[in-house]
Amino acid sequence: MTTSNARLRAEPGSFRDPANRVFHAGDQVLRGLGRQAAADWRALSAADFFTALLAEGKVCGTTPVDPATLPDTGWTTVLRHERIPFVSHPYEWSFTMLQDAALLHLEILRRALPAGFTLKDGSAYNLQWRGAGPVFIDVGSFEPARDGEPWAGYRQFCQTLLYPLLLQAHLGLDFQPWLRARVDGIEPDQMRRLFGGTRRLLPGVLTHVHLHGAMQARNARSSTADVRAQLRAAGYSRDLALATVRGIEKLVRRLDRRADGSHWVDYQRTCGYTAQDRAEKERFVEAALAVAGTPRLVLDLGANDGRYARIAARHAAQVVAVEQDPAVVDTLYRALRDAGERRILPLVMDLADPSPGGGWRGVERASFAARARADVVLALAVVHHLAIGCNVPLPAVLDQLVAYARPGGRLVVEFVHPEDAMARRLLANKPDGLFPRYRREEFERLLAARCRIDRRADLPSGTRTLYEAVVGG
Repeated sequence: MTTSNARLRAEPGSFRDPANRVFHAGDQVLRGLGRQAAADWRALSAADFFTALLAEGKVCGTTPVDPATLPDTGWTTVLRHERIPFVSHPYEWSFTMLQDAALLHLEILRRALPAGFTLKDGSAYNLQWRGAGPVFIDVGSFEPARDGEPWAGYRQFCQTLLYPLLLQAHLGLDFQPWLRARVDGIEPDQMRRLFGGTRRLLPGVLTHVHLHGAMQARNARSSTADVRAQLRAAGYSRDLALATVRGIEKLVRRLDRRADGSHWVDYQRTCGYTAQDRAEKERFVEAALAVAGTPRLVLDLGANDGRYARIAARHAAQVVAVEQDPAVVDTLYRALRDAGERRILPLVMDLADPSPGGGWRGVERASFAARARADVVLALAVVHHLAIGCNVPLPAVLDQLVAYARPGGRLVVEFVHPEDAMARRLLANKPDGLFPRYRREEFERLLAARCRIDRRADLPSGTRTLYEAVVGG
């Protein structure tokens, strides 16, 4: 399908900046620019710092589109962006992922300012991932810098990047629920209540929480033009803006995630698999992926340390490794980042409470279910956690797993028998007789009603069974 006859679809999450908007034509990602934004783009595309960022892969690939290949868009100029393999949201990232995203944002701003450009936005949503590597996607956020004007994106940066990092580093609070609750991030007033007393003296808190909040309250009745005039009169310069960015960069780099005693960090040692079980499971997964050819997307649900995500990455273009425990995801991300892995994206998510749609009209941030249409879904050792641990009926568990796969996609699922030690541990905390239908025969019947079962294998321990099935087959 050519762009000229492809139907244009506006991106639901791109509407807040009237100067430009992202839309889609088939598989292409396009950005329309208004008159001023088009002029800014022409200057930006000729700047050495920007071409260097593109070459380094730190900004998403962007090229202008020949207007003759497009239907009438109503925009002065149209750009084509590279397609990000899987769009994720900041509340699905681990601490180090958010930290690396913040550092990339600051690096780009630090390199833009001496060249006469700034970023008018500071949102964490302006960054995405190629595997374990962050990439800046909001090319429309660049604009010429003017002396005497502060970084317009500072507040957004604090609320969606810096404040979540401070929560985790200083208080040991997982930031994901805070970001998921508000699309605009954490307000300074919320932070001030948490960082009173001696906590005010923790690194970054006095300047970026208390002083920021006080200045925001003081300027609440002033227009943006008045604030800019006051700053120019006070001698605020581009050099001072650059020094501020460098100071925040130094602060963010020094922050570290508080260690905790997560049970799941050591899961591979404590899960009870024998060496024979693990070897047979790996062979089964490898064979299922080989049959699938070269999947565009594999979901590894309950990925833990990424053992099976790494197997999937040998076959697939992209693997999304979903795990509930933020500490486990952080450990996995650091290992993938250090190995330069660009095919595996680890995400923090509770499969019993996956990311819903959010923001304006509930579609500004797409739900996980809307984004997940995989060629292969790996659901290894998760069914019993959902069915027993979370009291989700078996039919509903399978309905959701099947929904994550595209029609004709493959589902590789493990059923843990009620006699298994892990299942017994979960059942021990439940009333007797609560799960009478949690049986292998019932699971197979339900699976066969939704898929074509191509293969099954009992692990050597005898208490776990693997299935390979075709969705809708």
